[in-house]
Amino acid sequence: MKTLTGLFDNYDDASDAVSELEAIGIPSADISLVANNATDWYEEEPSEVADDAAGGAGLGAAIGGAGGLLTGLGIMAIPGVGPVVAAGWLAATAAGAAAGALVGGAAGGIIGALTESGVPERDAHVYAESVRRGGTLVTAKVPDELVPEAEPILGTERSVDIVERRRDYEAGGWSEFDPDAPAYSPDDIERDRARYVGRP
Repeated sequence: MKTLTGLFDNYDDASDAVSELEAIGIPSADISLVANNATDWYEEEPSEVADDAAGGAGLGAAIGGAGGLLTGLGIMAIPGVGPVVAAGWLAATAAGAAAGALVGGAAGGIIGALTESGVPERDAHVYAESVRRGGTLVTAKVPDELVPEAEPILGTERSVDIVERRRDYEAGGWSEFDPDAPAYSPDDIERDRARYVGRP
């Protein structure tokens, strides 16, 4: 089993990646999606699934039905990130941390879950910061035999080059994700996204 992660500036690209992962046989319970919702693009009421996760229940287990991961999306808040639309095992960890179910807070939950799954801590901080700035994170626990099919799905031209994004953030004075930092406003997010429109 290998954890693969893809970062997307566009939610639709991330959603397509989730569908493609499910199509090659990765169970919904092994896929997570966390997307910034500061601009209120997702306006559904918080789902029962998100409420269960906030209470510490396993979100990934709750969404394994026929509709797939994206039918289990719920709204929650993560300190330092703000409102997110999320589903899956990583989202459950973050929601549990936000509700006080885990020590270390939600940032520790996201970063801790990623690093415990094999994602380098340095990258985990960039992923968390990118969600804070309006991005969408897709993370999958992939059986070894499906890794060759799954890697191109999360590493296409639609996804963000994590090394380049870290360089951009560091050039602006950023060093690591700070859960105590104020959440990005919709204007902040649009300004940040405009920097990356049209980039290869």
